[in-house]
Amino acid sequence: MIAGALDGLVIADFSRVLAGPYATMLLADLGAEVVKVERPMTGDDTRAWGPPWRGEQSTYFASVNRNKDSVTVDLGTEGGLGQARQLAARSDVLVENFKPGAFDRMGLGYDDLSAVNPGLVYCSITGFGTTGGAELPGYDLLVQAVGGLMSITGATPDEPVKVGVALVDVIAGLHATVGILAALHERSSSGRGQRVEVNLLSSLLSGMVNQSAGFVGAGFVPQIMGNRHPSIAPYESYPTADAPLVIAVGNDRQFRACAEVMGAPEWADDPRFATNPARVEHRDALFVAMCARLSTTGAQEWLTALSAVGVPAGPIHDLAGAFSLAERLGLDPVASVGGEPTVANPIRLGRTPVSYRTAPPPLGNADVGDVGRGVRRA
Repeated sequence: MIAGALDGLVIADFSRVLAGPYATMLLADLGAEVVKVERPMTGDDTRAWGPPWRGEQSTYFASVNRNKDSVTVDLGTEGGLGQARQLAARSDVLVENFKPGAFDRMGLGYDDLSAVNPGLVYCSITGFGTTGGAELPGYDLLVQAVGGLMSITGATPDEPVKVGVALVDVIAGLHATVGILAALHERSSSGRGQRVEVNLLSSLLSGMVNQSAGFVGAGFVPQIMGNRHPSIAPYESYPTADAPLVIAVGNDRQFRACAEVMGAPEWADDPRFATNPARVEHRDALFVAMCARLSTTGAQEWLTALSAVGVPAGPIHDLAGAFSLAERLGLDPVASVGGEPTVANPIRLGRTPVSYRTAPPPLGNADVGDVGRGVRRA
């Protein structure tokens, strides 16, 4: 097997549920040896989060825990704390998402562990940081609510809804991965590790990009707009004769082509629609006009015609349709690990590709003493 980009790195993963495990799985896919530290008897909460199940395993747990080994450590005992310190002393990276201050009280804080292992990169993931928000519970749904995401998501202003996946956890996990890799790169010249801190609220505010920038830069507070875009039109879903169709026009050239396909070339010269700012201002009138045209023909016919002239358009798939599309496009969205299907890592590296070495581990399949010694489970 080709060595991964992070081959030789040892990561002690004390994180649970989603944000931390997602980050450490990405690092494991890139070749790092990741040891998942779990509670005896029960392990990570997500082992019991089902349905859906594949056999006796929660698909939620499986989604973020491939390529890892599992050790059980009771952090409520001196023996367990000793095992945790032993593991940290052998590791390049430690990831934890306990309540702020919990690891410090156990003698597992950054200052304690870096004194023994100066090269340790120590990543803490919290809900709301370690100062004023240290006591707040860091649940994805809560952060979507108080962090503003639900205020811009939904069909109408009086029906805010959450995104259909724990997106804030995923964004925070990606930020944690970037922070860890940056700290490891800096360590290659300084020889010293450092603390990496990521919190869900800050990750969400950053991840809302143009919406956050509109508030910070212009004082604009966005509202729920359904599938519409605050700055682009036409850019939403439209009913056709048989199914909804998404049309995402990004510039005036695309709009002119769209208007011609719909048999209304005059729209491109109409002062209400000739430029994107004008279309945004008059989006309701444009929506009515487009719906009248689109209702005459089915979605597939419109998709074929619009795609032929370079207008971005597409149907609204369920996950079965989404994976089918990715397969048709040659993106290989499903990989195999231990004979079981897994969602493929989206990163493609030319010389040191990601690998799928082992399925999500049984609880406590490894020993702390084997970590960092090249002893891997079958």
